[in-house]
Amino acid sequence: MEPEYYKGSDAAAYERVHGDIFNSIEQQRLRSMLLDAVKSVRTGAGRVKALDFGCGSGNLTRHLIELGAHTTSADLSDDFLKDIRRKFSASGLSETLKLNGRDLADVPDAQFDLAATYSVLHHVPDYLAIVRELCRVVKPGGVLYIDHEATETYYRRPAAYVEFLRKARPRVNWRRYLSLALDVRGYVHILRRLRNPRYKREGDIHVWPDDHIEWDKIEAILADEGFEILVRRDYLLYKAIYDLAVYHEYKDRCADERVLIARRRTA
Repeated sequence: MEPEYYKGSDAAAYERVHGDIFNSIEQQRLRSMLLDAVKSVRTGAGRVKALDFGCGSGNLTRHLIELGAHTTSADLSDDFLKDIRRKFSASGLSETLKLNGRDLADVPDAQFDLAATYSVLHHVPDYLAIVRELCRVVKPGGVLYIDHEATETYYRRPAAYVEFLRKARPRVNWRRYLSLALDVRGYVHILRRLRNPRYKREGDIHVWPDDHIEWDKIEAILADEGFEILVRRDYLLYKAIYDLAVYHEYKDRCADERVLIARRRTA
């Protein structure tokens, strides 16, 4: 099911909302990690064939195409897929795939040299089944890339992380308050949240301390599917609202997100 917040919205609106993704610091980090993932492919392909699972407005797609990968951008949203075609079809390295919201049943085994997903798993009720599906469509020697999913630090809130948030975030975010006040549809979501404290406007599922991404289970699936972990890196996500100096002060002291790169064994 498509998250309610994005029904009828365009890519520009999506990117304005997500200052935690569409800022220069996060984009530089993301590009660097994707470059590492592409370089880790050992399928013998002349040109890497990549899957961007849950592509949204093309955050990964843009970097993958710029890195020379022929990229299949997959999403539930027809509007996002239309925007992907508008932005990237001229590259000759782009195609789209409409997801069914359950699995990758329309994709044969071992179709991709690289399967990548970013900030998607926590929106999916059965995210472990999706991880297994992503493993299935990766070739031997191919790479699975999972990024921008919360670590235990995000939920446990150790002292250093709490201190960082207190210092980095504006005490009063007037821009956010004004946008919320003018958002008529937002009042409907407020009423829904009052009835159900776990209601999330974006459709998030795994965002609560007792119901969240379980990295140990993800890695168990990878081991079962014959993948070797190449990179497991926790990082402190930079958001556009953060004080930049405070972020640099704390970025090596605490973390709230993880990126994982794993390669499927060839034998």
